[in-house]
Amino acid sequence: MKHFYLLLFLLLFVTANAQDFHNPGGNRLCFGIAQERSASITAGDIDSDGDLDVLIANGRHWPGQNEIYLNNGEGSFTVSYDLGLQRSTSYAAELGDLDGDNDLDIVVGNDRAPNKIFLNKGKGNFEESGGFGAKISSTRNIALQDLDGDGDLDIVVLNRGEENEICLNDGNGHFEKTLNFGNPSDATLSIAFHDVDSDGQVDLIAANRQEGQNFIYFNRKLDFSEAKPFGTGEDETRALSLNDFNGDGILDILTANIGEPNRIFFGDNKGCFDVQHVLDPVDDRSYACDSGDYDGDRDIDIVIGNKGGVNVVYRNMGNGKQYERIELSEQTYLTYDIKFADLDGDKLLDIIESNSDEVNVFYRNRTYLKDH
Repeated sequence: MKHFYLLLFLLLFVTANAQDFHNPGGNRLCFGIAQERSASITAGDIDSDGDLDVLIANGRHWPGQNEIYLNNGEGSFTVSYDLGLQRSTSYAAELGDLDGDNDLDIVVGNDRAPNKIFLNKGKGNFEESGGFGAKISSTRNIALQDLDGDGDLDIVVLNRGEENEICLNDGNGHFEKTLNFGNPSDATLSIAFHDVDSDGQVDLIAANRQEGQNFIYFNRKLDFSEAKPFGTGEDETRALSLNDFNGDGILDILTANIGEPNRIFFGDNKGCFDVQHVLDPVDDRSYACDSGDYDGDRDIDIVIGNKGGVNVVYRNMGNGKQYERIELSEQTYLTYDIKFADLDGDKLLDIIESNSDEVNVFYRNRTYLKDH
């Protein structure tokens, strides 16, 4: 019964005009009671009713059922339904308008099984509509971005031990043209997008594990053969997030690592990320990360999801180099994904997390400004 009592009562008093953090939890703050092998979680308005719903990818190496959880408008999830008829070895599922009809479609990345597209036919009613990428690959993650500048979303497919793929959208949600980038020996698990060299084309920032080199791949009219390394060169990076952590107007790179400290690589106006900062000297097995203004003080905070350790919010003290560590709970799950999302529409970022072989949970943000 421990899964029903995620008591996250966190009250932190600091100086005057500071923030009180209240993250109360309970037996209702979970996405069902099943203990799936969940690998990814994301939020978006799936049924077009104005609030954020949640999509969870289940399975990993074993067939699992992907699930959609509908928000009741108050930040609770009292209705759910299956995505598709088949159970798959899903590692990732992402939301985006693929066919230009102004609702959110779904792409699903599977391990050694075909990757699939589900088109939203309105209000969260989905129809399977083909696939993308290689027929069979070891897909570990997917991401959506307009890489060719034609106004629609393309799909980036991250494959472990195989070349990564870019699947170009024809504007109607079909992805027949595929390009490759990276090396077959790469183990790319996370990707972010930014015009690093300010040439008007979106570049790729890739995180590799297995002590592989992290790279920035420059977009030269869809030729990504030019790459620049960042990181230590022997990182075990599983996830990354881009944001302006030090408030200088330039995006920085946060890396979540296995068995080594998580780091921030600060960007400069020349497109370099040479200055690094250790977020926390603790060598956690960090599988996931996200960033956003969690406490409403207009700087960028961080959330980290760990394997076998507590998940942590790092509250930015204003300069991007000093953080206050706040543990979300005492639970030590195997967290594969964690994200900020305003679930209840109160303009505060809540937290959603997907856990393997445990319940998937969310944390309500009850931060508010208060004079003591």
